Amino acid sequence: MEFDRDLDVKGLNCPLPILRTKKTLAEMESGQILRVQATDPGSLKDFPAFAKQTGNELVEQAEEDKIFVYFLKRK
Repeated sequence: MEFDRDLDVKGLNCPLPILRTKKTLAEMESGQILRVQATDPGSLKDFPAFAKQTGNELVEQAEEDKIFVYFLKRK
């Protein structure tokens, strides 16, 4: 999937991945896609909840070699 910005939060634990994601999304234009790479297993629940709560769209999520990858579309 194509994306506009990339955010690496590997090695960080809750709540830092979500806080950094929120900050990065705030700097982006509406409709742009952010790719986030995380290693925190808690992010599996955190990112869908964050998207629902903020109105940003979780377009896709995947796991590759214990790295969780999320694609969020800025509202």
